[in-house]
Amino acid sequence: MNTTSLTLPRRGVLGLAGLGAAGLGLAACSGPSTTTAGSGASPTESVDYSGVEPASSITFWTNHPGKSQAVEQELIERFNVEHPDIEVNLVTAGATYDEISQKFQAALTGSDVPDVVLLSDVWWFRYMINGQLAPLNPLISAVGIDADDYQPTLFGDYTYQDEQWALPYCRSTPVFYYNKAHWALAGLPDRGPETWDEFSQWLPRLAAAGTGAQVPYGLGKGTGNATWIFQNMVWGNGGALSGEWEMTVDSEEVLASSDAVRKMITDGFAAVSSSDQAADFSAGLYSSVIGSTGSLSGLLAQAAFEVGNAFLPAGPQGLFVPTGGAGLAVPVKRTPEQQVAAATFIKFMGEADSTSYFSQNTGYMPVSVSAQSSDTMQATYAQTPLFKTAIDQMEHTRSQDWARVFVPGGDQSTVTAWESVQLQGAASAAVWGTAQAEVLKSYETDVEPLL
Repeated sequence: MNTTSLTLPRRGVLGLAGLGAAGLGLAACSGPSTTTAGSGASPTESVDYSGVEPASSITFWTNHPGKSQAVEQELIERFNVEHPDIEVNLVTAGATYDEISQKFQAALTGSDVPDVVLLSDVWWFRYMINGQLAPLNPLISAVGIDADDYQPTLFGDYTYQDEQWALPYCRSTPVFYYNKAHWALAGLPDRGPETWDEFSQWLPRLAAAGTGAQVPYGLGKGTGNATWIFQNMVWGNGGALSGEWEMTVDSEEVLASSDAVRKMITDGFAAVSSSDQAADFSAGLYSSVIGSTGSLSGLLAQAAFEVGNAFLPAGPQGLFVPTGGAGLAVPVKRTPEQQVAAATFIKFMGEADSTSYFSQNTGYMPVSVSAQSSDTMQATYAQTPLFKTAIDQMEHTRSQDWARVFVPGGDQSTVTAWESVQLQGAASAAVWGTAQAEVLKSYETDVEPLL
């Protein structure tokens, strides 16, 4: 059985084990037992793409992360210059990661399936384990994708049993954002808090500083947000939502982290955003928030004050940061010709010029090593250092807890617990105990039989 120590940050895991499935934190005891889902091959089989000509037209389903519709259209036009024989049809398949994934799930029952689909960190695994995604290793070879140029941490987030199931696209980590003017009024140093304990000492000073903010700290809610960020505090306290397939959603460390954030609310230092915490921060309602680095461009454009950003606060056991965002996958229910055309497009989207352009216009991290070190991105970092914070923070990233990203509904169950505590003042033990039961049942029903 290949396993990874979940107490290690991602860099430590890679340093110990290299780039195999074990080193990337995504290995299990055995591969999934899957069957063919339509035309194409089962994920346990290998397709020979030699001599296959790409299809002349493909569809790309996306939710335009980071308000990137115009950016994506520009990238498609650039792709068409290099590949005039492959037409890419851009389809808005939802407003969120959840919506696009649910639309994809519904489409799998028929024939209206995209050739390229954007799948978030909490959605791709369920489609892979059910045999609905094409394995990418043969396609990577067929179209000449330079897998070594992808940032190893981000590439490894879609590796399972030595097979690649998606390639990085709109990738992010949460970062700490703060209003520099409010910080100055409170007499705080121009930096983020190094630890959660330090932040707890700063909150009363911010509240008393006459900043005009409703509260010093704004919290996010909803799937793809609350639990994603919450892992940082749980990990810093020495806990986790799960240890591989052992569910620990109601562990002492989770409950302590939940209680700590609720105390910020009851003390009047924090509040949960009614919509989007980053947007409320840019409107001046909060002095600080934790949000995706993919929100950076929007924040800089919307805020009427100088924005600062920093690493997430560390806990007693250190600083641990989750990666997030989404990758591009190819459904198994497509012909080899469509899959080759899809892989050709995905290759283009991950190349240095493309991912640099996407990063500059959204705030998401460039996914290739060559892009991160390119003159283009170095100039961007020099002009706007805030873009580089997430890149520098990568050394503290670690694989997300499987309870959230690999168990169907795991994110929703834990978010429900989070919101019950923060919005309704519910007792942590009760709601996280319910979440534990739900996540465990989903694992035993929907995952364990396929491992």
